[in-house]
Amino acid sequence: MSETRLTSFVLMVAVLVLSAVCDSKPRPDPLAGWKMWGTFTGYHLDKAIIDDSQAYINTLPTQERELAKFEYHQLFCEDGTGQHAVEISIPLDGTWWKHVLIYDKANKRAKVIKYRSGRYSS
Repeated sequence: MSETRLTSFVLMVAVLVLSAVCDSKPRPDPLAGWKMWGTFTGYHLDKAIIDDSQAYINTLPTQERELAKFEYHQLFCEDGTGQHAVEISIPLDGTWWKHVLIYDKANKRAKVIKYRSGRYSS
């Protein structure tokens, strides 16, 4: 009986470890339903949001910071209620990471969401 319990325990631990390591499902897009504007070019965005998003990028580790500075990795959005968001996509070691900065109606950062959005082959 104790051998059966030990085997069950080992299998349960293995399943928990594998499920944590092999989480291959990307998270749902937190900006689903928002209107996408594009990059800095050609769009009016409040200076407070531009300055804050650049300050956020400057706090990232060096490799992420360098990849995030490319303008085409930054997407600007609005939700129709006066909130805005900046989505920063960073390709790093085979994984696309997204940093979503959400701003309230006063253009103050209200929330930061960082998640893995997918994988790529290099």
